[in-house]
Amino acid sequence: MAPTTSPYPHLLAPITLGSGAGAVTLRNRVVMGSMHTGLEDSRFDMSKLAAYFAERARGGTGLIITGGYAPSKRGWLKPFASEMTTRLHAMRHREITDAVHDEGGAIALQVLHAGRYGYTPFSVSASPGKSPITPFRPSALSTKGVDRTVTEFARSVALARKAGYDAVEIMGSEGYLINQFLAERTNHRTDRWGGSACNRMRFPVEVVRRSRELVGEDFPIVYRISLLDLVDGGQTWDEVVDLARALEEAGVTVLNTGIGWHEARVPTILTQVPRGIWVGHTARLRAEVSVPVCASNRINTPELAESLLADGHADLVSMARPLLADPEFVHKAAAGRSDEINTCIACNQACLDHVFSNRKASCLVNPRAGNETTLVLAPTRRKRTVAVVGAGPAGLSAAVSAAERGLDVTLFERRTEIGGQFRLAMAVPGKEDFAETLRYFGRRLEVLGVDVRLGSTPTAPDLQSFDEVVVATGVAPRVPTIDGLEHAAVVTYADVLGGRVVPGRRVAVIGAGGIGVDVSVALTHEEETPEEWLAHWGVGDPAFDRGGLTEPKPRTPAREVTLLQRKTTPIGVGLGKTSGWAHRAVLKQSGVRLVSGATYDSVDGPTDAPVLHYTVDGQPHTLEVDTIVLCTGQESVRDLYDELVALGVPAHLIGGADVASELDAKRAIGQGTRVAAAL
Repeated sequence: MAPTTSPYPHLLAPITLGSGAGAVTLRNRVVMGSMHTGLEDSRFDMSKLAAYFAERARGGTGLIITGGYAPSKRGWLKPFASEMTTRLHAMRHREITDAVHDEGGAIALQVLHAGRYGYTPFSVSASPGKSPITPFRPSALSTKGVDRTVTEFARSVALARKAGYDAVEIMGSEGYLINQFLAERTNHRTDRWGGSACNRMRFPVEVVRRSRELVGEDFPIVYRISLLDLVDGGQTWDEVVDLARALEEAGVTVLNTGIGWHEARVPTILTQVPRGIWVGHTARLRAEVSVPVCASNRINTPELAESLLADGHADLVSMARPLLADPEFVHKAAAGRSDEINTCIACNQACLDHVFSNRKASCLVNPRAGNETTLVLAPTRRKRTVAVVGAGPAGLSAAVSAAERGLDVTLFERRTEIGGQFRLAMAVPGKEDFAETLRYFGRRLEVLGVDVRLGSTPTAPDLQSFDEVVVATGVAPRVPTIDGLEHAAVVTYADVLGGRVVPGRRVAVIGAGGIGVDVSVALTHEEETPEEWLAHWGVGDPAFDRGGLTEPKPRTPAREVTLLQRKTTPIGVGLGKTSGWAHRAVLKQSGVRLVSGATYDSVDGPTDAPVLHYTVDGQPHTLEVDTIVLCTGQESVRDLYDELVALGVPAHLIGGADVASELDAKRAIGQGTRVAAAL
């Protein structure tokens, strides 16, 4: 074990995987879980991928697991996606494995067959049922085809060893092909690969057995096992345990854990999911097997990781997105600098939303993720002074990034605290983790010695002495032209989320973009325990509820909310690809009334009982409420920038002051980093 003086003795303790000549000793228990970035899908991005992994290895990560590589073309995630099928592929991967080894790290290749999740017309599965997340209906593998696919998995595992990987991970979770064989939901076969639970598990067990035959007894094989399918017709707990024991007997070295299929109706990794909520299932499995077990999903701090290891719930901890957010996670933790970790806020906006939209993955709080070779914060060659005006996400990113380059930065903020619109976002129930980003930026400003001037509103002449000025003065809520908006019960989203106004029991929210949805959630939600969260989403015990699903417990909303929008499209359709469905589900759970295609006519009525008049499809309506909240967009605050330009002062406009389109923190933080890199 690590010395007791270590701040995280269990997390930082080494562990050996496998035995004999092929065994690998990890320097700590931190695993960077598999996450597809899109860089895997082109050999021309191999150097970028190598740099991406090398930076995480340099930061101290114990074991890195790549994104998924298909064992055959019929297992592709999308046309011409990543695969490991030839010796040439293996040789090309030497660039990745060498880069990680040069930094003292270890890396495993994940072998993933998409099955019916494949976005191709030639996808295959255990049975021909189409998935709800792809447009293509898969063909059912023949009996010989199943056997051939098992061999293809084993071949990819062997090629990974030739490529210099220290281990492999076989993807058996998240609803991909192996999971499809295991579940009644997707396996309707009547041959030896289907029917009984024993037959359904034959496929993954045979994959491991043949892989072990090809790579020998000492090469580590990690298997990603689904603890909770969270879909109808999923596995029972007894089936999961039987599978785990059979896999151990077949030669698995480590069991990594997965929660939920991609088509599940329960969110598993979003920011609204309580931290560490799934760890109990990991502990339950660990008690049933003798190989190391790795915990995963919504573990994003060294404190939480340390506690679950110390309590014996797991042997390793998988953190994928947290190592996108901060590649130095381990080194900072080991040095007693955990307050400097850039914590993952589980927003999905630049990682999974990008991947599922066929874009390269990055990170909202760390735009350099996936862009290590192109977005470089090179040390400045000469000392220059930089003024950053505005301490919202864009300004904070610009100030910190410029200071990291060695520039002399002064940050001005008219309020008495940093954060801007991000401070409003973290007031929304389920988005409390957003506070971690402000904690990170605040600490970095302190460590880097940035001159932070709160409660300060500089004029254009005040800034003329600086070599560069970055204007990040943000946005102001847009007030639409509606008769009667001067009514005392009409307030803005900033008033509500900022705590300046406590709305009444009946509320009309005007504007159903991301802010309107967030405000509706904030108005209807009371604080809930993790147990209540599970009950509201209908997560049960897989020992009694197949797949871990049960009937959701109804929510009791704190208020009656009507959410209206001018657009005729369904409300919430423009939210994040991998998170919007969950936000829409929460609105439904909370009884929020949704109105699309509304034309707002006027507001009148007594001070304590305003009446909103609106029209839908030519029909007039009235809505009697206690409070009306405006979420009708924002306007850029850019007067200072215009004044600087008029004076001829070099100025850069970023964030909401540049484009007031909703509250786009991803664009704001990315823009701030890029501007600082170019100064």
